[in-house]
Amino acid sequence: MSSAEEAKSDIATDDKGGETHKKIHRLKAKRDEGGEVDPVYKKLSAINGEINRMSVKELQDKLAELKLDARGSKDILQKRLKMHFKQRKLMKAKIKPPVECTYDYVIVIDFEATCQENNYNYTHEIIEFPAVLVDCHTREIVDEFHEYCKPVLNPRLTEFCSSLTGISQGLVDKSDEFPAVLDRMQSWMTSHHLGIHHTFAIVTDGPWDMSRFLQMQCNLSKIPFPHWGKKWINIRKVYSSHYSCKRMNLEEMLINLGLKFEGTQHCGLHDSRNIAKIAIQLLEDGCDLVKNEFLHVAQPPPGPKGSRENGSRGRDSKIRSREEIEQRLEALKLESKNFVEENQDLLEYHKLQSA
Repeated sequence: MSSAEEAKSDIATDDKGGETHKKIHRLKAKRDEGGEVDPVYKKLSAINGEINRMSVKELQDKLAELKLDARGSKDILQKRLKMHFKQRKLMKAKIKPPVECTYDYVIVIDFEATCQENNYNYTHEIIEFPAVLVDCHTREIVDEFHEYCKPVLNPRLTEFCSSLTGISQGLVDKSDEFPAVLDRMQSWMTSHHLGIHHTFAIVTDGPWDMSRFLQMQCNLSKIPFPHWGKKWINIRKVYSSHYSCKRMNLEEMLINLGLKFEGTQHCGLHDSRNIAKIAIQLLEDGCDLVKNEFLHVAQPPPGPKGSRENGSRGRDSKIRSREEIEQRLEALKLESKNFVEENQDLLEYHKLQSA
């Protein structure tokens, strides 16, 4: 029997429970003394080729038969079925343990901030602070934190801002300022023993929530930047890497998964819930959510202002900061499939924070 025929037979006879799985041929789980790769990988390659030739209807039927999610685009369905067989085969050959989560929980955060139409240099202040807690093991939303914040620098919301976010002037006027809300949010985190008994990570839709909104707000409020916000998971990068597709926005990711946006767009809490849906689906599809972005803040150079020495040190400081970023990126290279893109993104963060 050829590899393709074996793969087709394997797909047709695979059983989720594993007890009735038809044995095409016996494989040893260990490498031999010469270090040869286990033939199970050749079999997986043949299975992947067979999956690539399946129609959308065939993919949906097979996923339904295996009691797996049959929603999503063809690329998503192929990835899901391939991951299923990969985990089953490697576990059966005792090569790789079941996928385990790096973190016990993830907190999905999507801030809403003050804004002005067509003003890209506007100083944003956070006016909505949502946090959705997802259990990575049970793959479900277990709790939420949600409060509004009173802006100080620009206390009057623009008409554009209220229209975009659905947040009224009266709502922010009766709310506390950001530092008090942040304290309560961190108390909420403590109540779930996050960072004490349970590991966790922040999940965002893009880099802006942590690198721009939170950083700008902490500077305005003259409070330390929270340690938990210095590294986070950009769901867009994880999604494009896991499903081998282009970068997508929130709505595009949902559509590609066969899901619908629930709630009102640009409502921070609703956006966070929908991002959480994507995170849960990624976990269901065998993706381990790991931090892939971090915030680097360049320290101001020492020395008297305006001196030649100070100018030289300032240039050296910028060079060192750039070199530090490159070194840290090099350390992340083994974990990232989008090294070049992340390199460009993080250098852009450095430029943003330096400004």
